[in-house]
Amino acid sequence: MATTLSNTLMAQLQQQHVLTALVENHPGVLARVAGLFARRGYNIESLTVSVTDDPAVSRMTIVVGGDHLVLEQISKQLHKLIEVLRVVDYTETAAVERELALIKVNADPKDRGEIMQIVEIFRGRIIDMSERTFIVEVTGSVDKIDKIYGLMNGYGIKEMTRTGVIAMARGNKTA
Repeated sequence: MATTLSNTLMAQLQQQHVLTALVENHPGVLARVAGLFARRGYNIESLTVSVTDDPAVSRMTIVVGGDHLVLEQISKQLHKLIEVLRVVDYTETAAVERELALIKVNADPKDRGEIMQIVEIFRGRIIDMSERTFIVEVTGSVDKIDKIYGLMNGYGIKEMTRTGVIAMARGNKTA
């Protein structure tokens, strides 16, 4: 019982945090943000960066593991960077989170029907095919991507790439 409680507590403390940083869109900003994490010894689990509706501003979505103290330290350090305009933590916020994955899977003729059914169930798409492979595109939650990866792994994954999480607050809240 005590071990289960301590494991649960540790899992809560070491959860993944999704942060969005709105930053000035110019060369070197990404390197400074990544350098901040490296200097502090924090591992970035995923990082996506793109321009926003304002071409002068980029949006960085950063997934980092750690407890609330780590998150607080990261947020404070990010705010100190001149190019960082705003930092939002989605851990306690109702948000939509999505990820995109491309999976190249072995598709022997005898397995093609099964693979196509799995892709359909996960609302993915087969975007390329050859004599021996399919490239599957799937978007959704991290769990959804992990699950289809596990199923495709049974057929033999040749290659995979993931975008990392992007997030946006639900309702009227903005980053």
